[in-house]
Amino acid sequence: MKRVLILCTGNSCRSIMAEALINAKLERCIEAYSSGVKASGRVNPYAKEILQEHDMWREEYHSKTIEEVISIEFDLIVTVCDNAKESCPIFPKTTRTIHIGFEDPDGKGPEAFADTLFEIETRLLPLVEKELCA
Repeated sequence: MKRVLILCTGNSCRSIMAEALINAKLERCIEAYSSGVKASGRVNPYAKEILQEHDMWREEYHSKTIEEVISIEFDLIVTVCDNAKESCPIFPKTTRTIHIGFEDPDGKGPEAFADTLFEIETRLLPLVEKELCA
């Protein structure tokens, strides 16, 4: 089983949605985690709602700090916002890092979260699958 870390600034929207999507759609070969470089400590209610609507929400999903995941050996790290790309920490094991930026839906309505989830599914999911499930 390969492991991927989805890294964002606050770990409240994009990275949580990507973590859930990968765990739901690629569970046969990948275990996904998410974290924030400056974790907000909360999951955006619209992010949770859209994941529940698509049967992808798990109660263990929460806004995590880097310290919660730093000891896990990842096969791939994906930054999903420019701030996380610029401030990505150094992990103990050299790990391939890629960047796929998504607009932050935070502060917008539920339709923005649905759009972001669709964009993550169509842009990020195939790339992660190609990198780790091949």
